[in-house]
Amino acid sequence: MSAPRRWFAAAPLALAGCSAGVLDPQGPVARAEKQILFDSLGAMLLIVVPVMLATVAFAWWFRAGNRRARYRPDWDYSGKLELLIWSVPAMIVLFLGGTGWVGAHLLDPSRPIPAKVAPLEVQVVALDWKWLFLYPEQRVATVNRLVVPAGTPIHFRLTSATVMNSFFVPQLGSQIYAMAGMEAQLRLAADRPGRYPGIAAHYSGKGFSDMTFTVDALPAAQFTVWVAQARAAPPLDEARYRQLARRGTVAQPLMFGTAPPRLFDAVVAQRAPAAERPRDASNQGEADAEAGK
Repeated sequence: MSAPRRWFAAAPLALAGCSAGVLDPQGPVARAEKQILFDSLGAMLLIVVPVMLATVAFAWWFRAGNRRARYRPDWDYSGKLELLIWSVPAMIVLFLGGTGWVGAHLLDPSRPIPAKVAPLEVQVVALDWKWLFLYPEQRVATVNRLVVPAGTPIHFRLTSATVMNSFFVPQLGSQIYAMAGMEAQLRLAADRPGRYPGIAAHYSGKGFSDMTFTVDALPAAQFTVWVAQARAAPPLDEARYRQLARRGTVAQPLMFGTAPPRLFDAVVAQRAPAAERPRDASNQGEADAEAGK
């Protein structure tokens, strides 16, 4: 086998290190988004594939050695060809626009997911550079680990205690921004038990690449057991929150047995305790200069 053929045969091995992500949906929202992606891709291929084939066909047919090709230097118009060239792309654009419009309404992040069970509310606070998850009904909290019951819709309320960030669990569905002083809503669900990676999809500083979390979807009975275990953890008091709010990453997920019931609202209203950040040398010099005036 020649070297080019060996490289061509080995090329698929490069895909072994890739994650399926959005192409491996594990929830109703992600599944609908995948369908929109494939529908749009198929519609666009209806233009791309014929154009590529026609390019090769024209180049072959009108090659210098083909005596059967007619030389028509005065040809400049064909009504049938014009109709084909403009009508097909127009229909594709209408289809894509309709698909996007319908999908945007059906997959509205705040639209409830139909289910036989009540949704679980989770409050999400973006920090530098970690995710704080608050469970208001269960009165527990976690950092960089989101535990939910499989098959239960999750109602997320999101905000940021620092710069703008983006919450995204590719296998469960929509990405949404979290911004300081504002509250966003998102509804997702996991079809079955499993572990799904989550990321911060918006650059937010040098610790951005480590601002990841995991979503553990558990059977309902195991989720109840986990909540009981979480309540035995240390409480999320003001001192611990101040420590979390400081810039930095955490080596492993954290769990807190109790959390202030109005902490999320305080973060949205920007009344939450601020991080105690040590000043660097330049800031200290500026402060000393101001004090000497």
